[in-house]
Parts: sequence; C-alpha cells; structure tokens
Amino acid sequence: MGIEVKVPTLGESITEATLGQWLKKPGEAVAVDEPVASLETDKVSVEVPSPVAGTFGEAMVAEGDTVNVGAVIATISEGAAGAAPAPSPAPAQAPAAQAPAAAQAQGHGITDEQAAALRLSPAVRRAVQETGVDASALTGSGRDGRLTKEDVQKAAEGKVAQPAASAQPAAQAPAPVAAVGDRREERVRMTRLRQTIATRLKEAQNTAALLTTFNDVDMTEVIAARARYKDLFEKKHGIRLGFMGFFVKAAALAARDVPSVNARIEGDEIVYHDYLDVSVAVSAPKGLVVPVIRSADRMSFAEIEGAIAGYGKKAKEGTLTQADMAGGTFTISNGGVFGSLLSTPIINPPQSAVLGMHRIEERPVVKDGQIVARPMMYLALSYDHRLVDGREAVTFLVRIKEAIEDPTRLLIDL
Repeated sequence: MGIEVKVPTLGESITEATLGQWLKKPGEAVAVDEPVASLETDKVSVEVPSPVAGTFGEAMVAEGDTVNVGAVIATISEGAAGAAPAPSPAPAQAPAAQAPAAAQAQGHGITDEQAAALRLSPAVRRAVQETGVDASALTGSGRDGRLTKEDVQKAAEGKVAQPAASAQPAAQAPAPVAAVGDRREERVRMTRLRQTIATRLKEAQNTAALLTTFNDVDMTEVIAARARYKDLFEKKHGIRLGFMGFFVKAAALAARDVPSVNARIEGDEIVYHDYLDVSVAVSAPKGLVVPVIRSADRMSFAEIEGAIAGYGKKAKEGTLTQADMAGGTFTISNGGVFGSLLSTPIINPPQSAVLGMHRIEERPVVKDGQIVARPMMYLALSYDHRLVDGREAVTFLVRIKEAIEDPTRLLIDL
C-alpha cells in the first residue's frame, strides 16, 4: 500500500466533486506536486497534486465518479520516480507476432514515447486511438497547452478521411465505416459544471419575475477613443484597451443613480451595496463561467482590462478558483463576441440584473435630420421585476447609453 492521494478541500460549502480525468496511469513516474487527476466541482476544475515523488500506483475511482472531500482516490509508491520494474524483453524470435498488437496499442502510430512527449493523459490517448487523429498536429486548450478530450473530438469531427497506415497488418479487419445517411445518437453525461448551470438558470426562471428591456447605443465615440489611445494604453499598461472597460465604468455610474439594479432580495429584505462587484461572463472549454471583478466602481480602465484579461486566460487554462467566482452583485455578458445581434440574458441569482452586450454593426440612423450610417449595438437589461421597476430599468439603460455615446461623462463622473 503506497501513499494515499486524497480529494483536497475544494472551497467553502463544497463537499463533493466529479473525477473528470486521470492525468497519470499506473506505473508512470510522478513528481511531487505534479497533478495526477482533475476534479470538476459546481463551478471550476481543480487538479489533484501528488503528495510525494514516486510511481503512480492504483486508481481507485473511475472517470465520471462522484467523490467526497477527503476520500482516497489513488495511491503513489514513494521512492525514486520511474523505479517500477521494467517489463521483460520480448523473445527475439517472435517480433512479427507481436507487431499487430503493439500497433493496435499504440493507436494509429502514437507510440509510448510520442504520448509522453505530448503529455497525453490516458483519457486523451484513448480518444486519439479511437478517432485516429494526429495528436502532434493539434493545439491543446488545456492547462499548459495540454490536449483535452474535447480537442481530440473536435478534430475528429472536422478531419477528412486519412489513408490507412502502410504498416497496418494485412489480416487486420478494417474499421467499420458508417454508411451515408446513417442516423446515430450519442449519449454524453453532463459535467457537474453544466448540471449546475442548468439548475441555476432554471432556478432564476422559477424564482424571479424576469423582464427584459432594450435600447441601442451609438458606438462611434468609444470606437474613436479606443483607436486614438489603444497603442499608448498598451504601451503604458501592458494590456489591450477593449470595450468592456467602458461598459463596466458606465454600469458603475448608472448603478449610483439606480441602486436597485445592484441590489438583491434576501427573505423579506432588500440588500443594497455601496460597491459594484461585476460578474463578467467568460467562455470556458466546459461552459460559461462568471468570475468577479471586485469593487469595479473604484478601478481604473487599466485595472478593469487587466482583471478581465487575467480571468480570460485562467478560464482557458481551467485554473479559475472558487474564490474567483464567489459573490458578484451585477453581471455583464458580451454575446457580441460570438456574433449575437440581440438576446434576453438570464440573471445570475441572487443578483437582480444582468446587462447583455451584442455585436456592433453599421445601421442607418437619423442624425440632425440626415440619414447616416453609424456603428450601433443593441443593449438588453434583464432584471427581477420584484425589485427593479420598469422606470428604473429604463433609466439604468439610458445612463449607460449616455456614457457610451459621450465617454467624457466617464471622466467627469456624470
């Protein structure tokens, strides 16, 4: 019996997780603090580090199983890494008989050495074997550039038919090919993150009195300001100037005039905040997550853009923590980056409102009696009508519109 690997503490009120993927397999060398498994909680993915250096022993749970905090999930044989006994060499007189089995185990030309060089986890390697994609040609979206099962599956869906390997034994039966017109179904278990998203969104619909109001905004002045200062901004602060900073600052000004948008209902009381913690919706490989920019009303443009860029990088790498997403008093979601023209976003309980941004497109508008083309964006504010009145919601959007169409207001606090 080796050293036990246990599920670490996952955060306040979180008692269980789903084992998403094994990053090591029995017999592989493990360094101290090297991740051996990834866990999926309600909001984030967490890697389980090895407590010692040695050799990975036994995996006690399967991928997809639910595990409790403190549960033993694997063992590590302590000692020099790679100290496990090497397999005995194959008899010299039987290489031909073993070639087909070896080729099959390597999976379409993926050798043990190649898999180690590419840092493929057992689950990813199995996906490569099943789909036949060239793992060396893929760019990983996981932590430190590692390939994930999703990367392999996406590549498999888009790849063209590949010629059979010349080293394939003639006696081996060809893989079955689906006939043209075949109708297939695939069942994939929902991740814990996706289950939580579904539960919370349905909870919002069942609990809150949801209503959405719309407006549009002329982005001419913000686009001009960004074009004028983006190079100087990046040179000074080391971060790109985007549109989100303008909207976060505008929301902070609007929330001062309409505090109910930044409040929440708790029992029979309304809780108002003298700060604005903005939950910014960020797309991650396994779903939408909402890390929080804390005290955004007191931050500069550079601080806001830096926080957003940092969260975006962590979301892509799967390193967001529970603390990154705890709290939040108001949400901004930018569907425009995916091309959305208009939507009705759903609030993130217990918040009372969410601002939806959309794509910018040139549309004809009337200015000073003339029809002109302007870069316009639709804005949507979904809110809990139990707390926010229609007049307040419209006023909030108008304040946003005024600040974006005249960014000087952001500087002189109007």
